[in-house]
Amino acid sequence: MKRLVILGGGESGFGSAVLGLKKGYDVFLSDKGPIADKYKQKLVEWNVPYEEKKHTEALILNADEVVKSPGIPEKAPIVQAIRAKGIPVISEIEFAGRYTNAKTICITGSNGKTTTTTLTYKILKEAGFNVGLAGNIGESFALAVATHDYDWYVIELSSFQLDGMYDFKAHIAVLMNITPDHLDRYDYKMQNYVDSKFRILQNQTPVDRFVFCADDPVTTENLPKHPEAAKRFPFSVRTNENPGAYLDHGHIVVHAEGKSCEIDTERLIVKGIHNTYNVMAASLAALAAGVEPHSIVASAESFAGVEHRLEPAGSVNGVLYINDSKATNVDSVWYALESMTRPVVWIAGGTDKGNDYAPLVDFARSKVKTLVCMGLDNDKLIRSFTGVVPEVISTASLEEAMLAAAKAAAPGDVVLLSPACASFDLFKNYEDRGEKFKAKVLEMQQIDAR
Repeated sequence: MKRLVILGGGESGFGSAVLGLKKGYDVFLSDKGPIADKYKQKLVEWNVPYEEKKHTEALILNADEVVKSPGIPEKAPIVQAIRAKGIPVISEIEFAGRYTNAKTICITGSNGKTTTTTLTYKILKEAGFNVGLAGNIGESFALAVATHDYDWYVIELSSFQLDGMYDFKAHIAVLMNITPDHLDRYDYKMQNYVDSKFRILQNQTPVDRFVFCADDPVTTENLPKHPEAAKRFPFSVRTNENPGAYLDHGHIVVHAEGKSCEIDTERLIVKGIHNTYNVMAASLAALAAGVEPHSIVASAESFAGVEHRLEPAGSVNGVLYINDSKATNVDSVWYALESMTRPVVWIAGGTDKGNDYAPLVDFARSKVKTLVCMGLDNDKLIRSFTGVVPEVISTASLEEAMLAAAKAAAPGDVVLLSPACASFDLFKNYEDRGEKFKAKVLEMQQIDAR
C-alpha cells in the first residue's frame, strides 16, 4: 500500500485525504498550524490520521508521494526536507486529475478568475450539464472527484495550484490576464509568476481549446514562447479583427465552434469593463464546451456577480459602502476605481505582496478624496499616495478604519473597501475581511435607524 502524506488541513488537504482513502492509499495528514474545527470533525468522520501544530518528520519523510496544499511555500523547511529525500510533491489538482475522466474548464489569471469561473459554471449548470464547481472556490477538486461523478468540472486555478501540476491538463484553458501578484512567492521576479500562469497550457493538444485576453500585454508578449497546441479563442474590447469575442456598440459578440451569440451589456446586472471581459471569457468557454447560444445569453444576463467583489454592502447616512475585499492586488483595485462614479473614500492596506501602486495614481488623484490605510504596516501606501490624495489616514484595525471612513465621507460618497493587499495581518483571509466589513456596515445601519 502506497503511503500518501497530505500537507495542509484545509479544504484542499481534507479533499485529498478523502480521495486518497477511497483509492486505497495509506493516508496521513499534517498541518504546521491549527486545523479548523470543521475540518478536524470531517477528518475524524473519515478516520483520517492527522496531526496539527507540528510536522513530525518520521511520519512524513516515509511517504511515497506528498500532496502539498497551495498555501505552503516551497521554502518551508518540511517541503525542503521532502525534496531532499526525492519524494514527489504534487498539487491536489494533479492528484485528483488522475481519477476522473471528466472534461475540465480551467480558469486562471491575476484578476477576474473567480467571477469568470462562477459565471461559466452557472452557464453550464443552467444549460443542463452534469457539472461540478471546484478548485480555488467551491469544494476541492479532490473531494468532488471522491464523492461525485460529474461529466464536466469548472475549476478556478491559482498560480500556486498550477505550480504542482504535471500530467493534468485543461480541456478548455482560460487565461484572464497577468499582472503583478504574489511576487513574494516568486522571488520578486515577474517572469517566474508569468511562467507559472502559462502552465495552464501544459499537455494541451489540438482537440483542446485556449481562451485568452488579447488586450493583456503580458499574455500576448509571452504567447510566442508557447507552442500553439490547442485552438485559440482570444477576446478583446479594443479590436474586432481576430477575437472570438469582441465589443460592438455596447454588445458583446461571441464566436466559437461555428456558433455565435450577442449579449447587450446594458442588460447585464454586473457592470464595468472588467465584467465585460469576464462575460466574454465565460461565454467563449461555454460555447467551446457545446452550450447553445441562447442559453449563454440568458445565464449571462441573470448573473449577479460574486461575494466580496464590488459587492454593495448597504448605505448609511447617504453614503454607499462597497465590499471589494477580494481585490488583493493592484490591478483589481484599478478596475474597482475605474468603475466608481461617486467621490471615493478608499480603504486599502494589509500584507503587501511587492505591490507597485503607480498604476492607481491617476484614478486616486481624480476620484479619491480620502485614503484610509488599514494594516499593521501602512508606510508604503502612505508614501505612495501622500500628495496624490487630499487626505491619507493611517489605522491599524477595521474598527479604526471604519470610524475614519465614516467621518471622511459625505452624503453621495462611496466608501470602497478595495485593499490591494492580502489580508493576513489582521484577518484570516479576504472572506473574513469582507464579512467583518459587511457586519460593521450592518451595525452602523442599525445604529442609524434608532
